[in-house]
Amino acid sequence: MKHSTKLITGIGALAAASALILSGCSASGPATDSGSGGGLTPVKLQLQWFAQAQFAGYYAAVDQGYFEDEGLDVEILEGGADIVPQDVLAAGDADYAISWVPKVLGSIEQGANITDVAQIFERSATTQISFTDKNITTPADLKGKNVGSWGYGNEWELFAGMQKDGVQLSDISLVQQAFDMNGFLAGDIDAAQAMTYNEYAQVLETINPTTGKLYQPSELNVINWNDVGTAMLQDAIWADADRLAADTAYQDTTVKFIKAAIKGWIFAKDNPEKAAEIVTASGSTLGASHQLWMTNEVNKLIWPSAAGIGLIDKASWQQTVDIAMKTKNETGATIITAEPPTTAHTNEYVQKALDELLADGVDVKGADFAPIEVTLTEGGN
Repeated sequence: MKHSTKLITGIGALAAASALILSGCSASGPATDSGSGGGLTPVKLQLQWFAQAQFAGYYAAVDQGYFEDEGLDVEILEGGADIVPQDVLAAGDADYAISWVPKVLGSIEQGANITDVAQIFERSATTQISFTDKNITTPADLKGKNVGSWGYGNEWELFAGMQKDGVQLSDISLVQQAFDMNGFLAGDIDAAQAMTYNEYAQVLETINPTTGKLYQPSELNVINWNDVGTAMLQDAIWADADRLAADTAYQDTTVKFIKAAIKGWIFAKDNPEKAAEIVTASGSTLGASHQLWMTNEVNKLIWPSAAGIGLIDKASWQQTVDIAMKTKNETGATIITAEPPTTAHTNEYVQKALDELLADGVDVKGADFAPIEVTLTEGGN
C-alpha cells in the first residue's frame, strides 16, 4: 500500500525555509496528534539537496508506510544551494536533517547544538576524476594541474588527500567547479570533483566526440578518498541535542524515525528499481537511468554494513574529526579548532532502533548485498 507525504519542492523549499528562518519561529517539538484524525506525530525532515535517490530510503519509508507504522506523519523538505540543513534544524524549523559530518562539525563549533543520531552512509562518495591521458592516478599527480572543487565544505577530502601526499594548495591551480561536469568535459579542469552517484555518471552519460559513443569507465582515472585514507563521513541523520536532553517524546520519536528510515533503506537495497521510481514520483527531475544508477551507487555506500546500518563507527568518526582539525584551506583555516563536544554524536537511539528491528528478524547488516548492473543512456534518460 502506498502512502503520501507532504513535500516542499524546488524554489518553494527555498522560500519556505527562508521564511521560517527570517521569522525566527521555532518548533515546539513533535505534537502528539497531527490533527488529521490519524493521531500521527508530525515530523519534518530537511534534506541537503533536491529530491534524488541520494535520499531514496526516506522517500521509500514514506511510500511504503514505514513512518506511518511508527506513528509518524513525515514531511520531507527538499534542500537547495541556499539551504543549510543543520541551520534549519538548529533554528527549530525541522525535527531532523540530513547533512555531512564535516559540514556540521563546523556549525557545531559555531554554536549549533545538534547530534548525529544515525550515520547512514558508511563510505564516502566523493572522488576526483580525470581522463586517462592526464596521468593522474594519485593525489601527488595533482601537482601542477587544474583541479576542480565545488567548495561549500565539499573540498576537505581533496585537500586532506593532497596534503597527505605533500601537495600544497599553492602547487595546484584550484578551479571553482560548477555543480556539473561542463568545465571538465570542456578541458578547463584536469581533475574534477565527482560523486560516485551523480557527477561520475554525468560523464558516462555524455557522448565522446572522438568516438561518437558514450564515455566509458576505461577512459577515466578515479581517485577514491576511501582508498587514499582521507574519506570523511557524509550523510547522517541529525537531531536537536537540547530536545534530546529534555524531551522524552522527542527521544521516542527519534528512535521511531530512525527505525522507519532504516526500513526504507533496506527496501532500497532489495528493490533498487522500485526505489528509483518512488523518488522520481516524488518530484525528482533526473532521468530514469541516472536515478537508478544513483540508487545503486548509494546502496554501495551503506551496504554491507559492518555493525548495522546507522551505527557510528568510532574510527571513522575520529578520522573525520582529525581531518577537520588538521587539514587547511586556502587561507590556512581548518574546519574546527578543537575536538567537538560529546553531544555531537551518539549511538543511543540508533542502537535502540536496531535492537527493535533485530527482534523482528530484520537483517540490518545486508552481508549478502550485491549491486545491480545499470546501463546508462545519453543524458541519463
